Amino acid sequence: MSKTETTRGPNPDPTSEPDLGEAGAQLSTAPTEERSNGPVGIGVIGWVRWFWRQLTSMRVALILLFLLSLGAIPGSLIPQTAVDEMKVADFQKRHDTISPFYEKLGLFHVYSSVWFSAIYLLLFVSLIGCIVPRTWQFVGQLRGLPPAAPGRLTRLPAYTTWRTGAEPEQVHEAALALLKKRRFRSRISGDAVAAEKGYLREAGNLIFHVSLIVILVAFATGQLFKSEGGKLIVQGDGFSNTLTQYDDFKSGSMFDTEDLAPFSFTLDRFDASYERTGPELGTAREFKAHVTYFDGAEGKPQQKTIEVNKPLVVDGSKVYLLSHGYAPSVTVRDGKGNVVFHGATPLLPMDNNLTSSGAIKVLDGYRDAQGNNDQLGFAAFFVPTFGGKGMGATQMFSKFPAPDFPVLNIGAYHGDLGVNSGLPQNVYQLDTSSRSIKPFTDDQGKILKKLLLPGESLQLPDGAGSITFDKGPIKQWASFQITHQPGSGLALTGAIGAIAGLAGSLFIQRRRIWVRAVRGDDGVTVVEMAGLGRSESAKLPEELADLAVTLIPQAPTAPDPEPEPSIVPAEGAEK
Repeated sequence: MSKTETTRGPNPDPTSEPDLGEAGAQLSTAPTEERSNGPVGIGVIGWVRWFWRQLTSMRVALILLFLLSLGAIPGSLIPQTAVDEMKVADFQKRHDTISPFYEKLGLFHVYSSVWFSAIYLLLFVSLIGCIVPRTWQFVGQLRGLPPAAPGRLTRLPAYTTWRTGAEPEQVHEAALALLKKRRFRSRISGDAVAAEKGYLREAGNLIFHVSLIVILVAFATGQLFKSEGGKLIVQGDGFSNTLTQYDDFKSGSMFDTEDLAPFSFTLDRFDASYERTGPELGTAREFKAHVTYFDGAEGKPQQKTIEVNKPLVVDGSKVYLLSHGYAPSVTVRDGKGNVVFHGATPLLPMDNNLTSSGAIKVLDGYRDAQGNNDQLGFAAFFVPTFGGKGMGATQMFSKFPAPDFPVLNIGAYHGDLGVNSGLPQNVYQLDTSSRSIKPFTDDQGKILKKLLLPGESLQLPDGAGSITFDKGPIKQWASFQITHQPGSGLALTGAIGAIAGLAGSLFIQRRRIWVRAVRGDDGVTVVEMAGLGRSESAKLPEELADLAVTLIPQAPTAPDPEPEPSIVPAEGAEK
């Protein structure tokens, strides 16, 4: 009876058998690990060799990759100076006990710390040390031929055999044509056909690790050459991408301000819509910043709508919409009625209903009633929809974020605002604690304050002038973040390559097939087929069975030899 079913050999790891020789070797480009527990050799050279072998092993590369991921966790949970120095300062005030330890460990600047950089560089070197020798080994395998069949095919994990009346040469030719049709690299070696397939598995493995290096290079490029800045723009104003135009600006250590992309834009209009009914009353629905931008000094004006997560992209730079608020327009006059200030002043939101506060500062051009140069400062409190009607000025709050019933609360001060003192100041705050600033007072000796509706004015005492809340639509401001990240495209390429390489290394199986046809003692050809894969897989026996079934029509099975009759001695014969 012929034996055409596929079977598994008794040894699940045939590569350990000495008789497989070259046939079971080099199904992977992974180097054989040293079993020594210490350095190879004596002295410094031995230690260097041992350290290099450990560093370039895939085990250490995975450990370093895990440590890199672990080290990035505090960078996400703890405020970083490279992102927001104000949050770091606030964190240090609230956690004065642990902050010194965090500072010593570099947890406020994780990505530029010594320990994170060391892990990063070691991982970079480890991956290169892993990939370079494996790449040359893989190139050698591509240029080589499938290895000859081992002496005993029955030891392989997938095996089948049958007898056929075809000649061995015919079986070899038919098997060679079939395997080449199935895209195996095949050749006739001795009394067998040797074939191999699945080289893309190792290619995918190498592509995956090369892609990791590309991602690391992209990350380093982005950190070294990046630039990031913020700008608050009132409706109708513009921005030009120069260093002096930014409210705040940060860049990588190798960034040159000459590399700033030459573009500009103007905030034409800002639209915001909110839910007006139901349990989600006041919830924001849509934010849109309509801008006109110019690409280059001689670029033509182009219209663009910037939305959340839909930035304006100009010459490699991206302009993101971050936040918005209101900028009430006021007019300040001196005692003679001359306008000393007119314009919209942005105020910062304090809650979801855009209750806002800020400062209006008149620094130049104002003279008091005696004709002396002076400065005016107004503490401003604005609500787009006043909700404290009939409750007094202390109940100044907004009940809806849209400007349905705008009210401006003004507190008046005068004196030296400290702008020329050389000390940094917050433009949105008025330092009323300074002795150089004095409040205007009312008849009761209290700070002069007043709630203003559009068109109303606050008269300053002793002919010092007035401030008017201008009529008309309330202007809005929008805050933008302008970023330039040169490594983004490279990082995306590396990520796509890593996914493609990982898919290839997981779903493609490297395997070898051998077909041996030899003439038996009775003159009938015996065909043996066997397969060997890099790892144990149920698909290999299935593939081998399919190849055998396809080959049988050209090498049809022959009946098994008749068993020889046993000779039974006649009864009473001499024994």
